[in-house]
Amino acid sequence: MMGLMPREEISTTTSTAVRGPAAEEPPRTATHAWTTRLLLIGIVLTALNLRPAITSLGALLKEVRDGLGMSGSVAGLLTSVPPLCFAVFGVMAPRLARRVGPAAVVCAGMLAITAGLLIRPYAGGTAGFLAASALALMGIAVSNVLMPVIVKRWFPDRVGSMTGLYSMALALGTASAAAVTVPMTDALGGGWQTGLAVWAALAGAAVLPWIPFVRRREAAPAEERHARVPEPSAHDAVPALRITRSRTAWALAVFFGLQATAAYITMGWMAQIFRDAGVSAGTAGLLLAVTMVMGVPLAFVIPRVATRLPHQGPIVLALGVCGLAGYAGLYLAPAGGAWAWALLLGVSNCAFPLALTMVGMRARTGAGVAQLSAFAQSTGYLISIPGPLLVGVLYQHSGGWGLPIALMTGLMIPQMVVGVLAGRDRTVEDEAAR
Repeated sequence: MMGLMPREEISTTTSTAVRGPAAEEPPRTATHAWTTRLLLIGIVLTALNLRPAITSLGALLKEVRDGLGMSGSVAGLLTSVPPLCFAVFGVMAPRLARRVGPAAVVCAGMLAITAGLLIRPYAGGTAGFLAASALALMGIAVSNVLMPVIVKRWFPDRVGSMTGLYSMALALGTASAAAVTVPMTDALGGGWQTGLAVWAALAGAAVLPWIPFVRRREAAPAEERHARVPEPSAHDAVPALRITRSRTAWALAVFFGLQATAAYITMGWMAQIFRDAGVSAGTAGLLLAVTMVMGVPLAFVIPRVATRLPHQGPIVLALGVCGLAGYAGLYLAPAGGAWAWALLLGVSNCAFPLALTMVGMRARTGAGVAQLSAFAQSTGYLISIPGPLLVGVLYQHSGGWGLPIALMTGLMIPQMVVGVLAGRDRTVEDEAAR
């Protein structure tokens, strides 16, 4: 994926990082060893907190549904909340960063995650649970967008290595929450409320490293305080480029949306599929963790291979075939070949880094990349919202996983088609100018 919704925000937002003097020279205080160490700690802790709110819930979704009396349709709505929040709140992040500074916004984001994770298990009902989840996801959304900006500002000569560190920490947090939530819940007494709330402690720890940088905001140079952080809007980067005229841009946006749909369905429902097949809760969480952690090595390999090919269609098809095989296995023998299906779906979800790589390859200029990235992500997130909800509705009304798995399989076919179209060797500037 989602699966790693992590890589998608990292790569694209880095391309829209701070411009001007503040981006060219890191703040003078960043040269101090203690400041560098503090920033490293803050970046790693923040990355660790960008997915546990989602994958920990997936591991305990059955207990949450039973405890709150939640229908399958409402549970589907709950799994659709992350992409909706990322689409809505992520757009606000650059504007907030211009006003108070990116470090202050990330610090506030960690506070929002802490509060949301702490409140939602004890909110007392489905509405309160959804509202508290949205609060946590708002914090994740703004941090997703601004963390690459911080890396660009303070580590301009180490963007690649710092992004790699950030990506690995994000994948680790994603997989760890899926793997340890159930056994940790059992160790703490078996209550799902405690199993979800405990992740607030990790988010609270991520607040602390950012506090000195928030306080230092007023002392920042005037040019840095007023530096413009481009917003992820298709109208800001290059107004003359009419991105909607490009067929490649539309293909890439739909590809982005369909693979994001698969990722959020996987994070929200895959553990439940295994549990309904007779797999224990702890093992189901481990299977989800295996799927998530596959993105760590492949996120480094796939982009390198993709950039060496004139057409990325073969990679799209290979990932799609893995997804189709995984879905077939979930339908025919969900428990018997569970580990194989988890691995196959983990490979398939690596369409995320491939989509981001194609964003960089399908535009000729930096401004074009920024505009294409904003268009593909914003449109893609909107496309991905109904998928998890439909899975919940089909699951509730059919009483089984046959129809939901058929839906997942059906969505994989157009994903492969538009992925092949998006992988053709052409640029959006040429298409938009015609």
